[in-house]
Formats: sequence, structure tokens, C-alpha cells
Amino acid sequence: MSLANPRADRVKQVRALSGRSARQRHGRFLVEGPQGVREAVRFAPESVRDVYLTPATAERYDEILTQARAAGLYVHLGTREVLEAMSPDAQGVLAVVDSRPLALADALAGLDGARAGDAGGRRPPLVAVLATVRDPGNAGAVIRAADAAGADLVVLAGESVDVHNPKVVRSTAGSLFHVPVVAGVPLADVVDAVRAAGLTVLAADGAGDLDLDDLLDVAGAAGERAAGAPDLAAPTAWVFGNEAWGLAEPDRALADAVVRVPIRGRAESLNLATAATVCLYASSRAHR
Repeated sequence: MSLANPRADRVKQVRALSGRSARQRHGRFLVEGPQGVREAVRFAPESVRDVYLTPATAERYDEILTQARAAGLYVHLGTREVLEAMSPDAQGVLAVVDSRPLALADALAGLDGARAGDAGGRRPPLVAVLATVRDPGNAGAVIRAADAAGADLVVLAGESVDVHNPKVVRSTAGSLFHVPVVAGVPLADVVDAVRAAGLTVLAADGAGDLDLDDLLDVAGAAGERAAGAPDLAAPTAWVFGNEAWGLAEPDRALADAVVRVPIRGRAESLNLATAATVCLYASSRAHR
């Protein structure tokens, strides 16, 4: 039977998950739009509680409907008014997903095989760390970039935005279900943990002493690097700072080196997501 009442309790309960308090209370969050729901159903069906579509979107995105039913998920059809009442950003496709917090120690334990090199010849580990990043669009864009660059883990350290904020989830375009994400750990603890796991910690900052292109030119060539210079071909954790003020000096001091992205034009700086993408792809290329 199709859901038709936009004022029904179920609709109100789903819509409430757009707020942080309801997400924390119920341990669930919203995934809005066909791309995010498609990836949730495909890569994390064990966490998907309910899928909602209109009859029109069920027909248009029949692969979502087919995969959801094949996975034994609860699929509900509702009118356009019901789906809009649940979320005005859902485009007629919505899922309610269980939050499954990941401990940093468990996430780093999964890097051991990559660091040692397994039968498949995996590249060295690559981790992205966001330090007190507050803007949900930026956080989601960095998660998406980390996924595209082949990163193994993203950490939202300190007082960063809630990773399950609806705008963060939408901005990841489904990458939230491709790469592990850890949240809520103080930056100093993250740095200690990734360094203990064998990763070099690089802070990205426009005032860095080292040029990213210079490091990329000599990646993997020990005889060509200056003494003490980091090797981009090694296991690496990049730390990216707040979009407004960057990394504070105490945070920069936690890193093994501070690296700048070269600016060759007249732009004053790069925004957070762009700088993170450039740095992660530099490491990805060096690892390749």
C-alpha cells in the first residue's frame, strides 16, 4: 500500500532525522537522492533500514528497487507529497540508514595488509584527516575526493561537522559508503595513532616550507630527496585544516612536515576541497 499522508507519524519520524539530536537518539541518518541511495543499497545493505520511492522514481530508478528487494530491504512507495515532506532534497528517493560508528583503532588495523603489501600488490595506505572542518559541503567533497583518489580512510577530527549531516551525506555522492570514515577523535590522538601505524603525517598549509610539486618530483627516489624530506611514495596521512582559518600552529606542529600547494596564478589560495584533492592525488600518483 502506498504512503499517502504527508502528516503521518512515519513521515515525521523520517523528517526528524535531518536534525542531529534525532540522529543521535535513534542511531540513524538520512540518505537523500538516487545516487546516495543507490550506493547505500549496493555497498551497505546491512545498514539500510528502509527505502522510500515514489511510483515515478521507482520506475525511473528500477535498479535501486531491484537491488533493494534482492537484498531483502524494506521498500516503501509513497506519493510525491510524502517524499517531499520527508525531505525536500530527496528527489523522490530516500533511505534511512543505521549509524555504525567506526573506532579509529579498528580502521587503522585494516591498513596492515595495505602497508605490508598483499598478494594483489596494493599500494601504500593513504589517509585524509579533517581538522575542525565545519562546512558540510566541504567535508562531503573531501570524502568524495578521498574516495576518488583511492584513500583508505577519512577521519573527521576534533569538532568537525557531523558526518551524517544531510548535506555532508549528499555532498559525498555515495562515497560515504565506499571509504571508511571515523569521527570525533581529537587531532592529537589521530596523529599519534596514524604515526604508530607507520604513516608519515603531512599537514597541508599555504605557508608550508615544502612545495608539493618538488616532493612529487622525487617521490620514491631516496637519493634525490633532501635530508629529512618526506617521501610521497610512503604511507601517508594528510591533515587538512578549517576552511576559514586553516591549521592552527599547534596543529601544524603535530605533523612531520608542512606542505604547500603551489599557486602559479593570481589566486590568493585554494578552497579546502580543491587543495585536499590536489594533495591526495599527488600521493595517489606517487603510490601508483
